Amino acid sequence: MDRRGFLRYSKSLTASAAISTLIAQDAKAAGRDVYLNRREVTIFSSVQKKLNRIQRVAGYGNFNIISIDEAIKIAKDYSKVGNFTKTELDFMEEIFYEEASKFGFYGRKTCFSLTDKINKKDLKKIPHTGHYLYKGRPIEIYHRLQKDIGDTLVLTSGVRSVVKQMTLFFNKIKRCGGNISLASHSLAPPGYSYHSIGDFDVGKRGWGYKNFTVNFARTREFWEIMKLDYVSVRYSLNNKDGVRFEPWHVKIV
Repeated sequence: MDRRGFLRYSKSLTASAAISTLIAQDAKAAGRDVYLNRREVTIFSSVQKKLNRIQRVAGYGNFNIISIDEAIKIAKDYSKVGNFTKTELDFMEEIFYEEASKFGFYGRKTCFSLTDKINKKDLKKIPHTGHYLYKGRPIEIYHRLQKDIGDTLVLTSGVRSVVKQMTLFFNKIKRCGGNISLASHSLAPPGYSYHSIGDFDVGKRGWGYKNFTVNFARTREFWEIMKLDYVSVRYSLNNKDGVRFEPWHVKIV
């Protein structure tokens, strides 16, 4: 969907969103997942590689909060990244403005513009993690969790910009063999991540990637979280957003 089409679509959001959701549910029930088409595969591959090269240039921590304008500038300034073509920029815009229910993701939109920026003044970097949290309730909840559960609980993912979420989403699509629906079942599409407005992920110190699997639900840290009345998990079992169970994802907003 192009930008103009998206603007027309938004004028009749309520009715068309309901129709889109029903279509997506029918397609999912029939096993008709949405895949990248032949034309998109080459463009997708090029964009996905450039985004990852930008992350290496920008640095892991900084890349978490980078804007699309900053990413485009890095791509332009560094020959080892390679400037984005108009076709590639159009593709990123198309993915961002597409209605996510088409892919089987039913969460709400959290960012409404591809060019949204995160104000660094609103953030605090958490030492030894490479991640940021929003000042106010998010960081207060995180410190409270650490106090109640102990220093074995660590921040594994904090604030994510549109670019960061898009990179994670594209990497997931690649691992899913171009199946966008399957990727959407385990990762919010760009523009739909609650990480952009306050949520964060926690894990068990020293567990690495296992913190992003259901194994985390077997840890002492998870069960201690479940006993607390001031915090809850965003994506519970059989959640209405169509996302897999994420016992590590702390709901803030």
